[in-house]
Amino acid sequence: MLISLQITAVAMTLALMLGLGLALLREARSGLLRTPAMIYTWFMRGTPLLLQLVFLYTALPEIGVTLGPVATAIVGFTLNEAAFSGEIIRGGIRSVNRDQRIAAESLGMGAVLTLRRIILPQALRAIMPALGNDAISMLKFTSLASVIAVDELTLRSQTIVAQNFQFFQVFCAAGLLYLAVTTVMSIGQSRIEQGLQLDRADRRGGGSFFARLLALPARLSRGGGEPIATPPASRARHGTLGAAELVARQALAGVTQDDGVFVTCRGVSKSYGFLKVLKGVDLTVKRGEVVVLMGPSGSGKSTLLRLINHLESIDGGEIRVGGEWVGYRRVEGALKPVRNLAKARASARIGMVFQHFNLFDHLPVIENVAIAPVHVYGQEPGEARATAVSLLQDVGLGGHLGHMPHRLSGGQQQRVAIARALAISPRLMLFDEPTSALDPELVGEVLQVMRRLAEAGMTMIVVTHEIRFAREVADRIVFMADGQVVEEGAPDEILVRPREERTRQFLGHLTEKAEGV
Repeated sequence: MLISLQITAVAMTLALMLGLGLALLREARSGLLRTPAMIYTWFMRGTPLLLQLVFLYTALPEIGVTLGPVATAIVGFTLNEAAFSGEIIRGGIRSVNRDQRIAAESLGMGAVLTLRRIILPQALRAIMPALGNDAISMLKFTSLASVIAVDELTLRSQTIVAQNFQFFQVFCAAGLLYLAVTTVMSIGQSRIEQGLQLDRADRRGGGSFFARLLALPARLSRGGGEPIATPPASRARHGTLGAAELVARQALAGVTQDDGVFVTCRGVSKSYGFLKVLKGVDLTVKRGEVVVLMGPSGSGKSTLLRLINHLESIDGGEIRVGGEWVGYRRVEGALKPVRNLAKARASARIGMVFQHFNLFDHLPVIENVAIAPVHVYGQEPGEARATAVSLLQDVGLGGHLGHMPHRLSGGQQQRVAIARALAISPRLMLFDEPTSALDPELVGEVLQVMRRLAEAGMTMIVVTHEIRFAREVADRIVFMADGQVVEEGAPDEILVRPREERTRQFLGHLTEKAEGV
């Protein structure tokens, strides 16, 4: 039994590491990386395990590699199980909502950090049942190792039966041993699954043992690579202003162009296949200005925000923030993405708040806010958590620090998202329809936080259909339709005396909808 357990434990551990590599290769964009992983998986899943064991036992000595029966069995089970676990892990990775990746990218997280801190912890909830099933199956399949002279439980049972001919008693004893061990494994699997449940993490106020275990490598590595220095100004947390207003005031001290223009979009175009979403958009935003983008669905407003933060690549034109390209460099007259795009996003310090919140479901509220300052910007954990507490108190959520996101209302989740974006000390804040997914009674609490940021001088670009907010807070309204800027001007000009017929039609529809509600 011990030999069977040894083979299972070692082979399963190695198979998980190899399987993770196969899963990542299968998800790679390059065909040169995907193809070998696909061929390996196809071959190992398509041939019998018994044949693979026999082949390794006879082929390895032919190439000068001599292994004992147990070592050969471990290699064989590892290579076979890696193909299956790789597909299980790949399925778990794909089960994580793509918005989680986008949210991580907006905070400046690189691919490795996002995988380790955001994707894999959430994917484990989908992965664990299947992996537990595979581990139990592998323990039972170790009986196949008897064909290469491994003296495991089944072979030992056969030897004893050959001596005393007590088939029933001996094989019943062997079966009970298998049953006892697989029962223990099943209980362990169940405990792990319970530890990964969001409800359990919420009750413990900050994550289960398994969630903390998953976070350990990221705490040690600090996200990998050289951390980006945190400006001293971002560390102030005291005074008459709230933490959110302090962040906004600090952003006003950022580097800007002489004419006061902070964001410049010139001839910006973007297409998805044959669909042209943006058609030569020109837009400027001054430092400390609040610009509201309005327009019908499909006009390219959200796409423009993602291009500003380089969450998507631009097809034509250019975008500058603070006089610099975000993640681009000019090569032979054309803009090309830089190699370390995550670092470029982090250096730009652009905070983004999404329509559907995009909080990290597996992390409590305070960890959602503190994760980027610690693992992207290299801030001390204690300092980052103190800043997070201040920001959450400032948005009215000081009593929800250990709560999991799914325990909060929509308005509370959106305020956490605002605090998370502010925690990186942004120079620019992008809001992508921050209230459209909320019930009407929850809209006010989110807009109030945004008003305070605007009053403190934060540079903001807001996609919204909230006319009252636009009238009271915006310095300028830009109306877009069909991928173009139709007209722009002061709120009174656009909302009361629009020049273009397309703008009047849209505002008429909004008014009718508001009156209907």
